[in-house]
Amino acid sequence: MQPSRLALVTGSGAKRVGSVVADALARRGYAVAVHYRNSAADAHETAAALRRHGVEAAVFPADLTDEKAVRAMVNDVLGRFGRIDVLVNCAAVWKSKPLEDVTAADVRFHFDANALGTFLACQQVGLAMTKQPGGGVIVNVGDWAEVRPYPGYAAYFPSKGAVSAATRCLAVELALRNPNVRVNAILPGPVMLPPDLPEAEKRQAINATLVKREGSPHNIAAAVLSFIDNDFVTGACLPVDGGRTIYAPE
Repeated sequence: MQPSRLALVTGSGAKRVGSVVADALARRGYAVAVHYRNSAADAHETAAALRRHGVEAAVFPADLTDEKAVRAMVNDVLGRFGRIDVLVNCAAVWKSKPLEDVTAADVRFHFDANALGTFLACQQVGLAMTKQPGGGVIVNVGDWAEVRPYPGYAAYFPSKGAVSAATRCLAVELALRNPNVRVNAILPGPVMLPPDLPEAEKRQAINATLVKREGSPHNIAAAVLSFIDNDFVTGACLPVDGGRTIYAPE
């Protein structure tokens, strides 16, 4: 028996933002396709936890930078569940490096994982959604600092800026094929600071928000649900950043 609603969440195998988004969707009654690249054990644990909400959940491995692998994953999800109603692109990479040390390989690494991977997932899932009478909803995950970048991530931020551009482009392309397909993006701020981040840097990141606190992955999940619920929003890029986009205390 096919589920009434299915969500595919990329990068949801690892215990990061994607797994929290997957949990929020499962609590909403969505069956969930859990994507992973390397975190197989974590992905199976995530799927088992989602099933405790009384929904179906299955894991699907794929290298999102590989066009054939993405197409195969989407076909596997459709073969298992028969539909994809929501796609949330949480898979991402980020590495810090001084500008003087950044190589072309560093830039390609980030573009492949963040920009190309997001585009390919949107393309393949989005085209499948256009064939569904009810369409579907795609939510990408960018980064608030694409508009006000801080130093040390020159190879990373351009790839996230491309996510916002792809969101607007695909919102147009897919809606012209089926007006019930919508594409939006979330631009997170400090919602999951690295556990090994020095305390001084953590305080600096928190003090750079207007709300003076760290956010959480649940704030991202809430934004995903709001994009699903509001059917008159598409092509939007929403900062979920505690005000960092507009506030520069330094």
